[in-house]
Amino acid sequence: MATIKPFKAVRPTRDKVALVSSKSYETYPEDELNSKLAYNPFTFLHVVNPGYKYHKQDITGEQRFKLVHNRYLEFKEDQIFTQEEKPALYVYQKITPTHSFSGIITATSTQDYHDNTIKIHERTLKKRELLFENYLKNTGFNAEPVLLTYPDDTTVNKIIQKYQQKRAEYEFTSTDKNVHLLWIVEDSEDIQVLVSAFEKISTLYIADGHHRTTSSCLLAKNLADENPNHTGKEDYNFFMSYLLSESQLSIYEFNRFIKDLNGLTPDEFLIELDTYFRIEKRGQELYKPKEKHHFSMYLKGEFYALYLRKSAYEFSDELSELDAEILYRTVLKPILGIEDIRNDSKIIYSQDKSDGLELKTKVDSGDFKVSFGMMPTTIDEIKTIVDKGLVMPPKTTYIEPKLRSALTIYEFL
Repeated sequence: MATIKPFKAVRPTRDKVALVSSKSYETYPEDELNSKLAYNPFTFLHVVNPGYKYHKQDITGEQRFKLVHNRYLEFKEDQIFTQEEKPALYVYQKITPTHSFSGIITATSTQDYHDNTIKIHERTLKKRELLFENYLKNTGFNAEPVLLTYPDDTTVNKIIQKYQQKRAEYEFTSTDKNVHLLWIVEDSEDIQVLVSAFEKISTLYIADGHHRTTSSCLLAKNLADENPNHTGKEDYNFFMSYLLSESQLSIYEFNRFIKDLNGLTPDEFLIELDTYFRIEKRGQELYKPKEKHHFSMYLKGEFYALYLRKSAYEFSDELSELDAEILYRTVLKPILGIEDIRNDSKIIYSQDKSDGLELKTKVDSGDFKVSFGMMPTTIDEIKTIVDKGLVMPPKTTYIEPKLRSALTIYEFL
């Protein structure tokens, strides 16, 4: 049973929302980030980059987190942000040049995470968990929702469609040519319909935001331990999320780029690959896999198609059938000597939403010796692995939509 809760969002005024909301600040190239900070006094990037005000970009740790809180208070004092008078849910739609996503922004329960109602598909780093937990404790708000997905539900769809027939509270186009619309669900009957609908949903899956989720849950546990009057209903027991049905997710693959061949020549490397793969040289012909267990490779100026020899590989569980895991078990670890695929500096990852030419251009630049591409993972594969209690390798999925910061803000302290 999934628990959702309406909340009194802090959000930009209608006239400033296009100027305030932003992508995650980590996604901006330095020159673009500096330009937005210099010419847009309303961007939320000023809140999360508080040192800009003092011409100091090297402020880190708890000092930075406290300044983030101060900048946030200034935005509220200047009435850039306002807060709802009563709790609400929010229908949010993002329209890109190729897709449309419609879901519900809500507060979700940290207890659901501990009870395994909210499930993960990748491991988190303890260091990042603790860092972000400290950030949350000092700032006291969520500005970017975690992306959670659930099985398509007719009742939820009807409520979403009902509000999309009305005038949106927000409707604007961002500079990346995406359209954003937000509707406020404050009718008590509609809220109860949605709450009841999610109570019938047994599992929510984290699509994007594992560290934000685990950090919120860690903070909730610590605050509960410090609070002798803890009831479980306090705002810190919830975190902001965007609930999107499974059919709407867009899932892309990550390409793998390797800096060296672990002492092998290209010909020796191909001989090693022959143990597990039938290899076809494609020359300059771009090859992108069309089936599971097929891989593309670019090596020494030429494309190759790799087809797994199933007689030479053991499918022992659901994880072993995942293409990213197959590549690790047959190539990255035994041949290229990459044990820790999360932290080894010899490998980098890049999401593939293009025509696949990145496999060629990064290797031709001389920075890498070989690159690999594969089919995207499906939502059914993700759910199967998660439901078996298994964890996917890092950088297996690149999932959209990517969400903006500060459209709605959830205060929990």
